[in-house]
Order: sequence, then structure tokens, then C-alpha cells
Amino acid sequence: MEKYEFRVTAAQAGQRLDKTAADVLPCSRTRIRELIDGQLIKVNGEWEKASYKVKTDDEIFAQVPPDEELEVKPEPMDLDIVYEDSDLIVINKPTGMVVHPAPGHYEHTLVNGLLAHCTDLSGINGTIRPGIVHRIDKDTSGLLVAAKNDHAHQALSAQLADKTCRREYLAIVHHPFSNLYGTIDAPIGRDVKDRQKMAVTAKNSKPAVTHFEVLENFKDYALVRCQLETGRTHQIRVHMAYIDHPVAGDPKYGYRKTIPADGQLLHAYQLTFVHPTTGETMTFHADMPEEMQKVLQQLREGIL
Repeated sequence: MEKYEFRVTAAQAGQRLDKTAADVLPCSRTRIRELIDGQLIKVNGEWEKASYKVKTDDEIFAQVPPDEELEVKPEPMDLDIVYEDSDLIVINKPTGMVVHPAPGHYEHTLVNGLLAHCTDLSGINGTIRPGIVHRIDKDTSGLLVAAKNDHAHQALSAQLADKTCRREYLAIVHHPFSNLYGTIDAPIGRDVKDRQKMAVTAKNSKPAVTHFEVLENFKDYALVRCQLETGRTHQIRVHMAYIDHPVAGDPKYGYRKTIPADGQLLHAYQLTFVHPTTGETMTFHADMPEEMQKVLQQLREGIL
């Protein structure tokens, strides 16, 4: 895999990311869009869309694998399909499943399963992320919607952008709360000390807003409902850690001494959007996975 790193010049500022990358990389514009879709081209350590307007001194990092490595193959899977029609499909993703292929992980993702189930996913996000409108982390369970055509994809993406698509999560976090409601308004960007993590920072960051409600307090933990106003990478995990209530079981942002779990105890339990064709407001729910329900019961019984 070839690697490239370069800094945006003043003359390039204001150009689209794919155009700027095409000036440097030995690839076609189409190929560059595929690399961007596969998160193989990043800006200041963050994934940006091909339409992103670059700024002077932006740092561009690109990985260019051989063409065959970008092939995503259909894989039959037992998907938990909550709803499906000719425009979209709503999936309840299990803990441990990656949403779409990425470097070193081109198999066993939700996209592989969707390609085996659907022959008509939208092509807006290219060959790596077909139909994917939004993501949830590998070890976060719950609801996400994929688009089957470009019209649906554009409409759903617009709802995410104008904050009319409502995404709500349940999380078990460390420490009980004294208040029952709160809003965390703190920008998120790449952690300057650890490029594998995100952090609340003023440097190369984007606005991030999370609303939360405390549903139950326990001796050392709490059950909270979180609503995303924005959709930054690891947003709830970063924000809850920022206010000293990290998500239990989170190996990246949480405590070493925590509830034993297969990843963070975070579940996307409710999703609301307007159907792109019918105009109907649709709301979907997904129960917490068994492991999370078991932990919650143990907290209620005072075992944990």
C-alpha cells in the first residue's frame, strides 16, 4: 500500500478535496472518490467528504492500495431487519459488527451483508460505503438506516444535516448524577496526543452537541438517554467522558475498572426520520441487547 502525505497550499485553498488529491496522487478522480469513501484519504486526521473545501495548511494523508483491495464482496448474513421498502432499509446492528469496509477490514461488515441482501443500494458513497447514510461504532449496537437509491440517500442525508433526523441512544455510564437533564456543547476533533482517539478540543475540531436525560441512578452507575444534535465520530463516548461520566465498558475513553462487557454499553435504540418518498414521519425502536439488559438488571438488584 502506497502512502502519501502533503499540505494544502494557499493556491489550492477552496478547492474540493477530490480535486486537490487528484493534483498530487497518481489516481483518477473516480478512484480518488473511492479512496475517500473508504476513509483512505483524511484531512487533519479526520474523514471528510469528497466535496470538502480544503484550507491552507490542511494536512492530507492518503493510503492507496492496489485496485483489487477495494473490492467489496456480498456475504449472506442473518441481518436483523426492522423495516424495509423500495427506498430504504432499517437494520438493528449487533455489537461487534463493523458498518462498512476500511483498511484491513474488507469482509464481514454490514455493507457485505447488505450487498448480499439488496441489489439496489445507492451509489452516492461509492463502492466502499454503498447505501450508508450514517454509521455507529463497531461495539455500539442498534439502529441505522441505509438507502436503496440516490434520491432516498440525498433526502436522508439532508435530514441529518438540518437535524430533523432524530437519533437517540441508551447508555450505562459511570457515576450517578445530581441533575436529571443536561446538554454537552463542546467541539470534537482528533486527539493531538493519540491520533486513534477523538477529544474535546479547539484545534481542528467541529461543533458537537449531545443532549442527555438521566433515566435511573445507581450506586456507582447511571442509565442515560442521549440525543445527538450532531454526529461526530465517537461523540457520545467522548462527551460523556468529558463530563466525567464515561460509558461503562468503553476500552478507549472509559476506566480500566469497569463493568465487564464486549465493548461499550451504548445502544442506538430509537431512530426517527421523514420517509423520502411518502413524507411520513417514521419512528423505529430496538430493544437493548441481552448483555446490556442483564447488566441493567444486576444494577437494579445491587449486584454491580
